[in-house]
Amino acid sequence: MIEIPFAFGEIFLAVVWFGCRIFHWIMDRGIDWKKEAQLILMYLNLAVIIRFAFYPMALKNGAVQPLVFDFNSIYPFRVNLLPLVHMFDHSISKDFLMNLIANIIMFIPTGMIIPLIEKDMNSFWKVVGAGAVIALVIECCQLPFGSMTSDIDELLLHTAGVAIGYAIYTFIKIIKKTFVIFRDKNMKITAGV
Repeated sequence: MIEIPFAFGEIFLAVVWFGCRIFHWIMDRGIDWKKEAQLILMYLNLAVIIRFAFYPMALKNGAVQPLVFDFNSIYPFRVNLLPLVHMFDHSISKDFLMNLIANIIMFIPTGMIIPLIEKDMNSFWKVVGAGAVIALVIECCQLPFGSMTSDIDELLLHTAGVAIGYAIYTFIKIIKKTFVIFRDKNMKITAGV
């Protein structure tokens, strides 16, 4: 049995992330600082997702509990492929609501960040599809950990969070565009045009 501390998980993510970014900078022969600032948002988003998707919610002595990897409990994989069957298994309705809300909220930023960092992701289905792939990768990465279940319900909730995030992004974009049109129209009026 191997215990993986929370700090190690986050350091591993940072090393992989910055290794990929350095490789990208070398291949591009330069750094686009505006793009890197946007990508840092995705990095922070993934760091939060890893915290809540892999490490137990309950703190022990004020610290995040480690992720436990046990070779003896890898197989058989714990997978739920039947939607909505186990979602209501919580004995307390508060736990059900917490699970529901947390799994959605955790991925709302993903739906807002994807179209920000990748201009080709300019439609609802592209963003939701990319978010669903990210959620699927997270669920598949949970397979070797005996204390976790890869769950279709979580995949659906994460994808719903991405969709909500994209809706918020689109709403903000529309409000911003409306404000710019309104401001430009007022400037023409005050200029006497």
